[in-house]
Amino acid sequence: MKYRTLGHTGLNVSVLGFGASSLGSVFREVTLGDAVATVQAALEGGMNFIDVSPSYGETLAELRLGRALEGVPRDSYILATKIGSYSEPRGDYDFSRASTERSVEHSLKRLGVDYIDLIQCHDIEFGDHDQVINETLPTLHKLKEQGFVRHVGITGLPLKIFPSILDRVPPGTVETILSFCHYELNDTSLGDLIPYLQEKGVGIISASPTGMGLLTQRGAPGWHMASETIRAGCRKAMEHCRSKGVDIVQLALQFACDNEAIASTLVGSANPDNIRANISYLDQPLDRELLAEVMEILEPIHNFNFTRGLPQHRDPILA
Repeated sequence: MKYRTLGHTGLNVSVLGFGASSLGSVFREVTLGDAVATVQAALEGGMNFIDVSPSYGETLAELRLGRALEGVPRDSYILATKIGSYSEPRGDYDFSRASTERSVEHSLKRLGVDYIDLIQCHDIEFGDHDQVINETLPTLHKLKEQGFVRHVGITGLPLKIFPSILDRVPPGTVETILSFCHYELNDTSLGDLIPYLQEKGVGIISASPTGMGLLTQRGAPGWHMASETIRAGCRKAMEHCRSKGVDIVQLALQFACDNEAIASTLVGSANPDNIRANISYLDQPLDRELLAEVMEILEPIHNFNFTRGLPQHRDPILA
């Protein structure tokens, strides 16, 4: 496993990080045994960066992760969680000071730790950015001064939300961003933002390198926001890889982790065998010829996207 420094935080994170949303049974029913075995497989494979949120399974992912981390030396992993989003299905978002303080307190208890390495404002496309800037971030920095959290970041789907915050706060206020579905084989639009983020001194985390299922043999789930045009293009790429005897997931992970500017790419599963397979993909050479073929297949839908959030925070749609 390779490691990269996350912006100016000083944290050396695994290039492949563990996204713990699956532990909350958000995709299928998962047992505590599944969760423990998966986290153990991730740690044994060198994935030292773990990302979770109270919204995943409505606190279930944090609870199961906490159980899985019992007895694991605290300095052997880097733990990220979030505040602000508590139930996406219910539209439960709260970035107030009181909710933020309460959320961190409860996350610490569920996770069974004394501090959180990285606390993130979760899915800020659903929040009032004035409140995030004037209330949420100052609250998190107060908690940082008190030692409950070490670093502060923001997350979300639309790319425009990041400059919306970063252009209005002093350097160092936001130390990391987490973007998802924007650095993958069919959509590399996060790449256009990298020079800006580097100039701001912000560490970059990417998630969903398979586009939340688009770049898998099973394909995107029914709830996915992608258009049929995007789905069809990704299916063509998957079928081409399959004809070559390659699982497109392997190519997708290798491509995502190949960018030195992205500190960590998050993958999620509650199956330890899947995690071991994902880790093993990075030990194999990237097939540049196959990559070029797949990129050519995906060119007609390159950077076609989907968005969400409050109207003022949504990205323009290219589809």
